[in-house]
Amino acid sequence: VQLQASGGGLAQPGGSLRLSCAASRFTLDGYAIGWFRQAPGKEREGLSCISAVDDFTYYADSVKGRFTISRDNAENTVYLQMNNLKPEDTAVYYCAADRQLIRSSWYSGSNYDYWGQGTLVTVSS
Repeated sequence: VQLQASGGGLAQPGGSLRLSCAASRFTLDGYAIGWFRQAPGKEREGLSCISAVDDFTYYADSVKGRFTISRDNAENTVYLQMNNLKPEDTAVYYCAADRQLIRSSWYSGSNYDYWGQGTLVTVSS
């Protein structure tokens, strides 16, 4: 089971990036997929999650209205569209898969079974 996050890079404040979370050796549609980030010196933060059963989506207050999570089963990929980026969004971003989502704690990384390597997002002018 492997996840791979990609799409990070440098963006200007107010700009956009789209992160991708792709899987090999398993299909993502049977898993809840979460996006997390960790900035230097800060704790890991749960940003968003899309459930497996009904594609219900969850967002942290810090990204609500700016980030959108979506799933493309044909591509076996989950995306995180990030708009109106701010310098405080600078972090390493990770995706993770959970076989049985605990909806009340979707934001807790300890609930997730598989993790991808991170992709760095830098927001700076």
